[in-house]
This record gives sequence, C-alpha cells and structure tokens, in this order.
Amino acid sequence: MSSVRLSDLHRTTSFRLALLFVALFGAASLMLFGFLYWRTAGYLSAETDDWLAREQAALARTAPGELAARLDDHGISDPGLQRPFAWFDASGNRIAGELTTLPSPFPPMDRPFEFMLKQGERNVSFRGLAHRLPAGGIILVSQNVHEMNEFSERLVGAMAWGGLLVLLMALGGAALTGIGALRRIDGVTRAIERIVGGDLAERLPTRGPGGDLDRLVHVVNSMLDDLERLMHEVKGVCDGIAHDLRTPLTRLLAGLERARRRAMSADDYATAVDEAIAEMQGILSTFSALLRISEVEDGARRGGFTVLDLAKVAADVTEFYDPLAEGKDIALSLESTGPVEISGDPSLLFEAISNLVDNAIKFTASGGRVAVRTFCGNEGLGVIVADTGPGIPAEERDAVLRRFHRAEKSRHTPGTGLGLSLVAAISRLHGFRLEIEDAGPGCRVTLWRDGGPGEPAPSARQHLADVERKVVHPEKLAAAEIVSLKP
Repeated sequence: MSSVRLSDLHRTTSFRLALLFVALFGAASLMLFGFLYWRTAGYLSAETDDWLAREQAALARTAPGELAARLDDHGISDPGLQRPFAWFDASGNRIAGELTTLPSPFPPMDRPFEFMLKQGERNVSFRGLAHRLPAGGIILVSQNVHEMNEFSERLVGAMAWGGLLVLLMALGGAALTGIGALRRIDGVTRAIERIVGGDLAERLPTRGPGGDLDRLVHVVNSMLDDLERLMHEVKGVCDGIAHDLRTPLTRLLAGLERARRRAMSADDYATAVDEAIAEMQGILSTFSALLRISEVEDGARRGGFTVLDLAKVAADVTEFYDPLAEGKDIALSLESTGPVEISGDPSLLFEAISNLVDNAIKFTASGGRVAVRTFCGNEGLGVIVADTGPGIPAEERDAVLRRFHRAEKSRHTPGTGLGLSLVAAISRLHGFRLEIEDAGPGCRVTLWRDGGPGEPAPSARQHLADVERKVVHPEKLAAAEIVSLKP
C-alpha cells in the first residue's frame, strides 16, 4: 500500500497554490509598507523643512542690531539644544547663537541638509537650513531629528518583523494546507487500492458537500455505485444462467442419452430430436432475451425513436392478447383519456406493455379482470396495467425487476424470469418510472413520467388510484359514478 510522504509536500497543488498566494500577499504587503513608510517619512521631513523655512525667513527679516539679542533669547529658551540657531560672518566665524562652527562640509544655501553634532558621548542628527544675508553673514537654523530618524527606523523594524511573522504564518498555513491535501489524497489512494483489490463496496472518503475535491469524489462515488450495481447484475446474470439453464440442459442431456439407450425405431429418434429441439429453442429464447435487455440498457435502440401515440400501442397490445384472455375467461379492457404522444421506439414499448399484460393474464385466475389504461395530463403521462391476480408482495417488488428472479408462487409457471427486467430496461430507456403497487386485490404496474424528476405529486398518485379503482374494481364505484361512466 502506497503512502504519500511529507517530502512530496512541495509537489502538491494545494501547497503550490498556497505559496503563490503567499508570494502575492507578500508583494502586496511590501508595496503597502513601502508606501506607508514613504508617506510617513516624507510627511515628517516636510513638516521639519517647513518649520525651518519659517524660522529662517523670520530671522532674515530681523534687523542686524536685534538679531544677536534674539538668538541669545532663543538659546535661553532651548537649553537642551533641540533647535539650535547661529549667526556667522562671511568667513564662518560665530557671531551669536548656540552653534560654534558651521557644519563641514560647507552647507548649501537655502536647501535643507543633515549634519551631526556631538552631544555628550553620542553624535546626534540635525536637519538645518542656511541662508546668506545681504551683508554677507550666514544664518543657520536647525532641528534635532534624532527622534524622527529613530521613529523611522523603528517603523521599518516593525514592518520587517511583521512581514517576517506574516511570512512564517503563511508558510505554516501553506504547510498545513498541503499536509491536509496529502492526507486526503492518501485516504483516496488507499480507498482506490482497496477497490482495485476487489472491495467494490468501498467508497472514496468525503468531508461534506462543499469543495471541489468533494464534488469530484461524489461524482466518482456515484460512478462506483453504478459499477458495483453492474458487477452485481453481471454476477446475478451468471448465477441465474447457471441456475435456470441447468435444468433444461440436464433435461436435454438426459433425453439424448435415453434416446441412445432405449430408442429402437425412427419414430422414437424423431421424438427425441423434437424434444431436444424444443429444449434448445427455450435456451435460445433465454439468451435472446438477455441480449435484448443488454441492447436496451446500452441505449442502442435510442436511434430508432420517433413520435408515437402510446394509446395506439396499448390498443394494439390489448387486441393482440384479447384471444388469450378470452380463452382463460378473463375480462381484458382498455381505457384511454386520449392520444398520448411521446418520443420512443414503438416496438420496444409494444414489447414492454405486452410483457405486463402477459404476466397479468398468466397470474390471474379465470373470471378475473385485467385492465390497461393510458393517461395524459398535468399530472403526467403513461400506461397502467392492473389485474385481480395474487399480486406481488411488497418485499419482492424490487427483486422481481432483477434478471431470472421469480417469486416463489410463480416457480411452477412457465417463464424465464426476464420479462419484468426487460420492461424495466425499456422504461429507463424512455425515461419512464416503473412502479409496482397493490391493487387490493391484485397488482398494478404503472409506467409514467412527468416534466420534472422526483416523486409524483399527490394529485398524480390520486389520479392513478382513481384510474385503477374505476377500471379494475368498478364494483367499488358509487352509483352516481357508475352512471357517469356510461356512454
């Protein structure tokens, strides 16, 4: 038995799709984080530059005699050197302010720049703006940007750690998704191996109605159900052939051996040959019925479909079996609500209705009734064959549709047990539903279909019950109903 290993994780479609989504999400997150950092850092720098420009413009408008006093006042209000100002002469010598020297290299005029100042044991970043006065002096205003730079660094670090955490979680999720897919594939693989090994009752595991894989598994399981049913039918056919053909073949062999041992005249040999021919004809008819059922189930006859009147087909069947029913003193009747036009094979539908009528006559005692009824309306369309015979027990109504199955009470009645199997195959080919119900007494077989799948509407069932009551059991009608049925 094979098993999917974790080393095959990277080959799974789920893991690859998860990695693809991780990559796309990572790229989108990187772009988002980059945009946020660019906007935040740009906003802080723009605010700083705007403040420096305002302060520099204010100092530039100050008279030279008041400039030194104003710088001294600013130094008193800024003892921590967070925003140091200074005034230098044209040679770079300090005149007033907190800064003693100009930054090196020489700063550009009227453009923001960054420089470092030593405060205690560390170098601190400042952002400054220098302006040359008309008299030749230089005004320098600056602001401590250490906290702003530190904020940017922490923002970048937080984004980096957040991205790493998201990446690890995404990889973990991808791994879990891949492992889940591996386990499902492993379970499906083991189930398939058990099916291949001969366990036709095994089905692929599912986790509910949702999901693409679950939908595929449900379809495959439906296919396996059909395969199991077909295999059981093949086995049943083989068993049925072995069981039902053993008796005629044994009689054929015994008759031939008896003729060889005992026959003394040409007439005796001729009688033995006739008996052998009769047995062989019965065997050939059984095989012909089996081949016909297979042909119908394969849908090979669908190409011969044409528009026909089901009521006309039922009338032909009734006319064909009327002498047989009359010979057994059985009342065979036909009723129709009008034309029932459908698309189908007339010969197959004739054979299906013939089998139903033949069975009804065969199992109905003398003096009984067999009724054939066609109907077409909002409730559906189809044909009903009802009789007053012994009926079919509820527990055997599904079994009688299988090949070679015969109810216990019909074991001594001539037949192969293939008639209802052929009827079921023909009804499926034409989209009909076959229902066997109790007629009280007797049996009612209905072939019907409507515009949609599923169970018939209550009105349809009531309609079929009324049909059976009026046709098969007229004695149950009220007097007014009997009068209404008269022509």
